[in-house]
Amino acid sequence: MISETVEEHRKNSSENISCGVITLSDTKYRDLQNNEKTDTSGEYLFTELKKNYEVSDYQIIPDESDILLKTIENMINQEIDVIFTTGGTGIGSRDITIETIKPLFEKQLDGFGEIFRAKTYEILGSAAILSRATAGSYKDALIFSMPGSPNAVKLGVSIVIDELQHLVKHLKE
Repeated sequence: MISETVEEHRKNSSENISCGVITLSDTKYRDLQNNEKTDTSGEYLFTELKKNYEVSDYQIIPDESDILLKTIENMINQEIDVIFTTGGTGIGSRDITIETIKPLFEKQLDGFGEIFRAKTYEILGSAAILSRATAGSYKDALIFSMPGSPNAVKLGVSIVIDELQHLVKHLKE
């Protein structure tokens, strides 16, 4: 059941949402340099977002904090409203996404990670504890960070895609 207030907010939300996609992967970045397209997750995000929103930028970068920060800043300078990252959220030594972006957050959207892990638990069981999916606001943008697997990206985008206009409306208030 959706409340009348939520419905009213949705009706009064901007329809012009600009999105950016960042894939963090040493392998996919190397493949891109060799003219190979192997970024299934980033391409899925791009395609799904494009159905309802403008996708202004899509980057594949290596797992490097300084490059991630620069890419985020560039997207914000392009006035992108919502940035999606995929990859680099695990617990391996090269997984730097969460440690890089969490300190940026002015407000954290804990519900995204909580819902993501709950739904992942329904599918994978206790392996869901490996997920560090998170979201928050930084400057005038929302950032959603998800694991790199295609199934994780499909799940993550399904949680928020219909709510982006509402979320951006509140961010811009």
